[in-house]
Amino acid sequence: MDYKFSKASGHRHNMAIGEILQKFKALENPKNVEGMTRFGIRPKTKVYGVSIPELRKLAKAIKKDHNLAKELWQTKIHEARILAGMIEDYEKLTIGQIKKWVKDFDSWDVCDQVCMNLLDKSQISKDLIFEFAKSKEEFIKRTAFSLMAALASHDKKMQDKDFVKFFPLIKRASIDERNFVKKAVNWALRGIGKRNKNLNTEAVKLAKELLKINSKSAKWIANDAIRELTGENVQKRLCKSTSKK
Repeated sequence: MDYKFSKASGHRHNMAIGEILQKFKALENPKNVEGMTRFGIRPKTKVYGVSIPELRKLAKAIKKDHNLAKELWQTKIHEARILAGMIEDYEKLTIGQIKKWVKDFDSWDVCDQVCMNLLDKSQISKDLIFEFAKSKEEFIKRTAFSLMAALASHDKKMQDKDFVKFFPLIKRASIDERNFVKKAVNWALRGIGKRNKNLNTEAVKLAKELLKINSKSAKWIANDAIRELTGENVQKRLCKSTSKK
């Protein structure tokens, strides 16, 4: 489906938001919604079951649009919030907006998509990682670790020492038994350990420390990370990238 939006002067946002909601209705897929439930996606917001590739196509047609992103967020529609993260301009983000959006997260996919499409480009978000990691709220806490994972794969400018600073947060959160926190902590550890040879060594060392903690969650995170980070695929790739330098 190709997306073209009418740009009626002065009404562009309203037109666009109306048209976007019409697209959602046209693409509504109850089967997808059922599938999402099986993957633990049970938001309190309205869900249409629109796929991520469809949302990416829409985002490409809309381009960056700060005001529209904020309007989409306000609709409290699941897909609208993922789309908002795709079209929001990271340079226009404020601490207030980031905190509001993060507080609104009610499913792991909105959390992770907004982290990977938007927050990992924003310096303000990076500075909030330490605060988010201390939160008692499951999805706010998850944001800290999903963001670390996104930065590990997307941010080429960050140095190894910037990631090592996250290790105490990973260690502290490793005993959190809540599924959506535990999985994100594991993702952060694996993501950092796959970045380069040096961080791989450091991440494996940290995982071995986690094994000594008397916590089912910490042991699961550690074993899973060690298995991947010391595995043949990751090691081969890291050796290749080291030899290219």
